[in-house]
Amino acid sequence: MSYHSLLGLKSEPFSISPDPAFFYRSPGHSSALQRLEINIRMKRGLSLILGDVGTGKTTLGRVLLQAFQNEPEYEFHLILNPLYQSEFQFLEALCKMFRVGTGAWRSTMDCLEALETYLYQKHSVEGKTTVLLVDEGQNLSLNLIEVLRSLLNYETNEHKLLQLVVLGQLEALPRFVRIRNFMDRVNMKYMINPFDPEETKKMIRYRLAQSGLKPGQTLFTDEALAVIVDATQGYPRRRVTFLCQRMLEELLQPKQSVWWTGP
Repeated sequence: MSYHSLLGLKSEPFSISPDPAFFYRSPGHSSALQRLEINIRMKRGLSLILGDVGTGKTTLGRVLLQAFQNEPEYEFHLILNPLYQSEFQFLEALCKMFRVGTGAWRSTMDCLEALETYLYQKHSVEGKTTVLLVDEGQNLSLNLIEVLRSLLNYETNEHKLLQLVVLGQLEALPRFVRIRNFMDRVNMKYMINPFDPEETKKMIRYRLAQSGLKPGQTLFTDEALAVIVDATQGYPRRRVTFLCQRMLEELLQPKQSVWWTGP
């Protein structure tokens, strides 16, 4: 029997996996999602979401995907980690992801021309919006940033043909700034911050409720919540979730001390 079932829960409340069902919509995260959705629906092009490690960027991206899942006029494509060795490898991967052409791409120019034709067909003939979501954007090399800049050049008189969302750590910003023409195309730039103390407590209660904790019940005292706030500084992924997970496990082993060995 799992530890969470022994505590009266139906599922693991503090997994570090990016499950949209456990995404706590803080004011900051809700604002980011709302602005992203508007940018995509208005076909404005490039949106940039930056934040420290563990602030919930990846989960935010999954929630964004979920928001459009029942709208067939939007086609989303996800790159989990853009670790490509060359421009051609990256473009070839995009062509395969978008199912462009027959696979006979000999050069970056072949790929770019095929992608332009594909995006125009989707937008102007089929009436669909193509969205590319790039996670771990701090791993984009300067050459790959240039490729994305080139793709953002494809547009009609009114709209960008590709809607691009890049999620990355703060360390990515200096690299993006070096490609001035890339930053000039940013329509939305948003910084995700850690939770404040009250948001951290609300996130913990929300996750417990999502896991089946009955209304009026609690597994953390006010003192315990204060310790979590102080120890984690409001970083939801790994810090808050990891510490809460360890503390719940220790509830079943009252004679042992609680040690936090997280990052």
